Parts: sequence; structure tokens; C-alpha cells
Amino acid sequence: MVINRTIRHSIYIYSNTKVFFIYLRKLNLLTMTISKFLFSSLILVFSFFAVSIFAVEDNKTQDKIVGLWEVGSGKARVKVFAYGEKFAGKIVWLKEPNYPEGGPKVDRNNPDESLRTKPLLGFTNLTGFEAKGNGKYEGGTIYDPENGSTYNCIIEMKDDNTLEVRGYIGVALFGRTDVWKRVILKK
Repeated sequence: MVINRTIRHSIYIYSNTKVFFIYLRKLNLLTMTISKFLFSSLILVFSFFAVSIFAVEDNKTQDKIVGLWEVGSGKARVKVFAYGEKFAGKIVWLKEPNYPEGGPKVDRNNPDESLRTKPLLGFTNLTGFEAKGNGKYEGGTIYDPENGSTYNCIIEMKDDNTLEVRGYIGVALFGRTDVWKRVILKK
């Protein structure tokens, strides 16, 4: 009877030890799984922040076009602004805001007769530009009040204070480029 009890006890210890080792093995696998999960989560969080930082930096780069620009001839200044994801510009200053015979300059050459009395000051002449990266803005149009024509347009920022504005019909190869300079007003 004692022998039988000892054998049973040994079997019980052996089976509990086996269960204990199986439990430890599962715990180890669980610990490894948790470690992998935490490591993966850490990598994911780091990646999210890295992408966010670059996205914010990219937005700052895209917004460099926003500001006051003088056209190549020096006759006008255009304020470029963002609206949604796009950029536009409006005439905010004219070297000669009035006609020699008097009265403010208006959009006399507009093909739409109903718009020919609209003042040029405050007139939006750039619309629909999307930032494409590397200082390039595409998909917009430019209106030339001197001849009343609207052209497809691309803008390239050569440096923080210089824009190349290219108006064209059809293909950009056939068009005209004007260099605009940033205006920094003294306070």
C-alpha cells in the first residue's frame, strides 16, 4: 500500500511538474508575444510621429508661396493666399490705380461685358493652384487684365523670394514666364 501511494504521489508530482513546465512554456510564449506586440506598437507609434513631423514640414514648405508678390513689370502686387488645399492670388496694389482721366482702373478688357466695370484692386487673378512639392504649383489659371485672357498656369518657387509664373495655352512649352519678387513691407 505504501509503495502504491508513493507511485501515485510521484505520478502526481510528475504530472503537476509537467503541467507546471507546460504552463511556464506557455507563459514564456505569451511573454514573447507581448514583447513582440509592444515592440511592434512602439515601431508603429514612432512611424506615426515621424510621418506627422514630415507632413507638417511639407505643409510649411507648401505654404511658402503665401505672401505678397510684385509682378515682373512692377505695375501690380498680388497677395497669394491658401483656401482649403489650394492657392489663389488677388491684386492688392497697383502702381497706377486710377486712369489718367480719373476713376479707379477696372477690368475693361474682360470678354464678359458684365465684368468690365469690376475694379482691378481686389480682383482675384490666380485660382486653383495645388502644391505638387519641390516648390511647384500646378492646376491653376492666371487672368491677365491687360488683354482679358485666362491662361493655364504653373508656378515654380525658385527660392523663398522668387516665383516663376508661366502662363500658357495648351502646352506649357508655348507660353510666357514672368518672374515675381516677394515684397516685404517694413513695419
